[in-house]
Amino acid sequence: MTAQNTPAAFKAQPAPQDAVTLLKADHDLMNQLFAEYETASSVANKQTLVAEICIALSVHTQIEEEIFYPAVQSVLINPQLVSQAYVELADVKNLVAELESTEPDAEAYDIKVRVLSEHVRHHVHVEQNQMFPRAKASSLDMVALGMQMDARMQTLMSLAA
Repeated sequence: MTAQNTPAAFKAQPAPQDAVTLLKADHDLMNQLFAEYETASSVANKQTLVAEICIALSVHTQIEEEIFYPAVQSVLINPQLVSQAYVELADVKNLVAELESTEPDAEAYDIKVRVLSEHVRHHVHVEQNQMFPRAKASSLDMVALGMQMDARMQTLMSLAA
């Protein structure tokens, strides 16, 4: 088969992302959404952004808990990093649930978003500076793990839609 008659489905296949690259892309998205929230002026716009943040965080935390953390925990010498991450994600999930049950024009809404943002930023900092380097240096096949996580993420996103 020549390049001219190669089906389109075979031409533009993106290279598989390793697990850390996939998670960092999610982290970047979170930072972007929180930054947009900080500059949003209308209640409707804030509500839309919070809905996006909550869905993205729910999917992200689920793939970390189901796939990434168990794999990393099996190879890390210091499994406390993973235990700490589980606790941090529980806090994030609780804050997401609180936000989802708070009216967007309530006084506490902006405060809850700010606290959630701070929790997420701390969690991201620990992951990116401590867990990810150790995971990448381990024996894990990060591309295979990334492919598994991406497939699960696509499933979860389609269910959330």
